[in-house]
Amino acid sequence: MEIRSKFSSFLTILFAFGAFSVFAAAQDTTTAPKDDAVKAEKREHRGMGKREGKMGRHGRHGMRGLAGIELTDAQKEQFRAIHEANKPDAAAREEMKTLATAKRSGTLTPDQTERFKQLKAQGREKAQAVKLQIDGILTPEQKAQIETKKQEMRQKMQERRQQKKAAQPATPVDN
Repeated sequence: MEIRSKFSSFLTILFAFGAFSVFAAAQDTTTAPKDDAVKAEKREHRGMGKREGKMGRHGRHGMRGLAGIELTDAQKEQFRAIHEANKPDAAAREEMKTLATAKRSGTLTPDQTERFKQLKAQGREKAQAVKLQIDGILTPEQKAQIETKKQEMRQKMQERRQQKKAAQPATPVDN
């Protein structure tokens, strides 16, 4: 009889251990999607989530300054067409990424430095062309709204800089 009770105790402990590990594993799997959902929500809050169509983070980058501005559907469609027409090609983007990595590591040759400068200049020119096209679509009221938002952002940045400066401890001066 004693062997039987020892055996049943052993089975009970084994069952309890197995059940505990199943519950623990189940909690681990439910935590990961929750973290992913939080990350996705943060990405969308920052404007990098999934959008209509196939525009990703960089495809909508130029419209970030237009958030909160009342746009007509026709204007939105024109903006999409402008951004689609001026999308950087994958080869140039990859070359830029490679050159930037080489620059950070300090292995950039003079030829690569020149190419890096050319690619950056081309990007600036393309961005300026896109800005001019978008400015041509906006109404004077919308442009005024954008300028107001820019001024507000400059003011906020100035306040943050002042707060950051005030929060920094004073450094002692050695004489």
